[in-house]
Amino acid sequence: MINIRKRDERGRTDLGWLKGLFTFSFADYYDPAHSGFRSLRVMNEDRISPGKGFGPHAHRDMEIITYILEGHLVHRDSMGEHHTMGPNEIQVMSAGNGIVHSEFNASSSDPLHLLQIWIEPNSQDLTPSYQQIAFSPDEKRGRLRLLAGPEASSDERVAIINQDARLFVAQLD
Repeated sequence: MINIRKRDERGRTDLGWLKGLFTFSFADYYDPAHSGFRSLRVMNEDRISPGKGFGPHAHRDMEIITYILEGHLVHRDSMGEHHTMGPNEIQVMSAGNGIVHSEFNASSSDPLHLLQIWIEPNSQDLTPSYQQIAFSPDEKRGRLRLLAGPEASSDERVAIINQDARLFVAQLD
């Protein structure tokens, strides 16, 4: 059965520099009817003000997928990764047995709009890892474009996650 959850029914946060919509219970928003779906734990839509973001914080045993809709994000982590990503890029951080990272809007003038999705991995205490994949906007026009899944694809670059789950994007007319 498909359950449609409209935008205005989702949880919200407004910290001034961060405006977020939460599909499932997250942070100060709690809704026992919406506390994840199987291994899917978080599906947040965030808008982050120029120059603002999340300072160093830890994660463990979670596949964290970030997809940029507008703007640019700077990511740094305890594995020594330091990357900037923009629209039509996906980043997968497998937190494994522990990682510390930070995420900031890379611009001092432009807003950042992103989706962040957390999926529980199929195993715990994995070695942390990081992937970032960019693709052309044409690859998602009028079709489902696989972004992440448990195995590689022979047709297109896909981020590998440690779970039997697949994440697609599409731009429809």
